[in-house]
Formats: sequence, structure tokens, C-alpha cells
Amino acid sequence: MSRKLFCELCPFTYRLSMEKEILKRRLKDLHQRIPFARQRVEKPLPVVVYRHNSLIRRRLGNVNMQLQENKATNLTLAVKHIDGLLIRPGETFSIWKLVGRTTKRKGYKEGLTIAKGQPSQGIGGGMCQLSNLIHWMVLHSELTITEHHHHDGLDLFPDFGRQIPFGTGTSISYNYLDYRFRNNTSNTYQLCLKVDGEYLCGELRAQEAQPHTFHIHAENEFFSRKDGIVYRNGEVYRDTIDVATGQRVDSQLIRTNHAKVMYECPSTVEIREEDVSL
Repeated sequence: MSRKLFCELCPFTYRLSMEKEILKRRLKDLHQRIPFARQRVEKPLPVVVYRHNSLIRRRLGNVNMQLQENKATNLTLAVKHIDGLLIRPGETFSIWKLVGRTTKRKGYKEGLTIAKGQPSQGIGGGMCQLSNLIHWMVLHSELTITEHHHHDGLDLFPDFGRQIPFGTGTSISYNYLDYRFRNNTSNTYQLCLKVDGEYLCGELRAQEAQPHTFHIHAENEFFSRKDGIVYRNGEVYRDTIDVATGQRVDSQLIRTNHAKVMYECPSTVEIREEDVSL
């Protein structure tokens, strides 16, 4: 039996380890003196770079739907700290610098979280959907992603009305797992967000039109089984298209998926058998 880590001994040591990581991130930010985007304005910038709506109440396996209702509350509270945000040249976006700690005192409720590769729940759960939406829009821009975490190679739930390629999600946890991007352009960008009934709605806007558009797509997707474990495989590419000519000028592999499937695949899903000798 392998020896347990300090954070695995009990809930207290787990909490203590989290607080240590939170303090380390705060000290690191102080030392680096990063210019974070802070200013929010009501008037939207003139150019829509990309817009996307994300369904809030999704049926995810056997997850309690009340957690999805609570997530709607959590997202409503969080977007108020980001809506209208300007990201000027040289500035960095940080989701936690804006939203802050999601606590019960601030009105946040228990929502879905991921802990040790399994669905769990906690106060403020559901924030990953917010970072997922922002990340998807940023992928369609000239902005530079500087911090992005995945769910450690896991496919946690069956697809339910999936609109974007698998593997383009994010994993965040206050404040040491952040989602950040930097504006290295001469253009000013803006995030406009709201919760509108069933959807989390987002727009990425800019002061000027971009010279390129971007297309994100998946290739070589399939399920495989090795040693009795099913994996979801595939590649995600980001194509850069010149606006003036309409020609593709670059294609970049941004994600290779080999994710352990954490649910029972439907009988309609074809699963390839991998060579166990490899």
C-alpha cells in the first residue's frame, strides 16, 4: 500500500494543504506584479469577436439536479464581477482575481465540483462552466492563454447536447488553479456575460476587428479499451484564417485526448480494443 500524502490524511489536512497553496499563489502574484484587468464599463465595445451560449441545467449522469439549480445561482453571482470587463494591451485576465472566493456568506450555494477525479459538491460549485465559456471564446481570438488546467485526462459524464469539442474544458479551484490570458495585442478586448434564463451567455468584444478568425475542430475521435478500461481519444485543432483572403494560414494541435471514461458507455458506442502488449 502506498503511503498517503499529507493532504489525504483527513479533511483538516486537506484544508490546510489548500490554504497553503492559496497563500503561495498570493505571494507569487505579489512578486510578479502582473497588471491584471480590473476596469468594467457598461457600454459594449463595437466589434463582436465571438459569442456563445452555454446551457446551465444539464443532466450529467446521476448528478442531483438541485446542484444544477444552485449552479445557476452561483453563475449569476459570479458574472456580475466580470461583465463589461476591459482587457487592455498588456493586461492579464484572472477569473479568481475578479470573482474572489466563493463563500456561503456571499450567497454562493453547493454546486457540482470534481474532487480526486470524481463528482463531488461544494460551496460555489459550477464555476468551471464559466471558465469553460470564457476559454472557448478566447480560443477564437488573438489573446494569449497563460494558465489553463484540464480535468486530468478524465471523461466524467456522457455527452448531453455537446456543442464544442471534447477536451476544450477547464479546471479551476480558488485560487491556485486559475484561468488566465494576456492581451499581447494593440487592441482592447471586452468580456460581456449574463445569465439569461436557461443559458450562460457570453460575448467577447473588441475595439477593432481582428486580422484573423479561428476555427476549432476535433479529428480522429474514437473510444478504445485497454486492460478493461475505456478511453476517449481524439485531437483538437485550431485553424487560423486570414480575414482578407479567407485562406487558412496555420493549423495548430492544441489538445490530444486520451481520457479515462468514468461512466458506462451506451451499447451504441463502438469501442476499439487496444493491443495490451503495447
